[in-house]
Amino acid sequence: MLSAVKRRQLPAGLDEFREVQRLSYACAEAVAAQLKPGITEREAARMQRDWLHERGVRDWFHLPFAWFGDRTAFTDFRIPLQFFPTGKKLEPGMPFILDMAPIHNGCTADIGYSGCLGLNPVHDRLLTDLRAHRELILREVRERRTLREIYGHVEDLMVRQGYANRHRAYPFGVVAHKVDRVPRRRWSPTLFGFGTNALKGLASDALHGHRDGWSPLWSPYRFSDHPPQPGLWAVEPHLGFRGTGAKFEEILVVTDSRDPEESAYWLDDDLPHVRRWQEEAKAA
Repeated sequence: MLSAVKRRQLPAGLDEFREVQRLSYACAEAVAAQLKPGITEREAARMQRDWLHERGVRDWFHLPFAWFGDRTAFTDFRIPLQFFPTGKKLEPGMPFILDMAPIHNGCTADIGYSGCLGLNPVHDRLLTDLRAHRELILREVRERRTLREIYGHVEDLMVRQGYANRHRAYPFGVVAHKVDRVPRRRWSPTLFGFGTNALKGLASDALHGHRDGWSPLWSPYRFSDHPPQPGLWAVEPHLGFRGTGAKFEEILVVTDSRDPEESAYWLDDDLPHVRRWQEEAKAA
């Protein structure tokens, strides 16, 4: 059975990242509560952006996304432009995913929130089965397995559960990427939906990592054949079953501590999907 929600005391500075992540999930829950039949993906994405803008967000790792129906499983996605919000309308029983990556006070969050407009037993099962992936990822990061090896084990678990790996559809097939502080600037432009300030940081990490034998992208490819680099990782296992998809995305903290429990831990255990699993455990 899941233990009670943990309230870890974070090292100086990490509490600021937790606050931005909580702000993002609060946005997702607020927007999800307002979704109704007929709303389009573009409208849902704009609702996220407006909600965060009202609370001081002016920069982004990437602008908000919204996916409805079979687009939550990235059905027939072939090119990056297909990830951007469309005019697809929400209907009763449809799953949806809200995904946003704001930067606030120089701290980056990147979250994914899965929901459904009404009852959908398949979607409910996907959300329940995501719990095992969160546990597996944390356990194997603490064991200092390579990113590539953990990726393979996540995919194997999906196959055993009867699902397809839909994060394979992301650029480079990533299940996670590093996030960090971003210098505050008066002007925060975006390019193809991604904040240029954050992209510069990711590019710098990629350059330094290449020299030192590590990558800021957690993928199934050879460049991820190394243990997780200490830092903050936005992790997003994404399950798909036919035309239904579900995921969570949240920050995993990786350190160089020899204490297993301190070597890796989730930034926050008081999140919507974790609370859902808590309620399921109580009901069981």
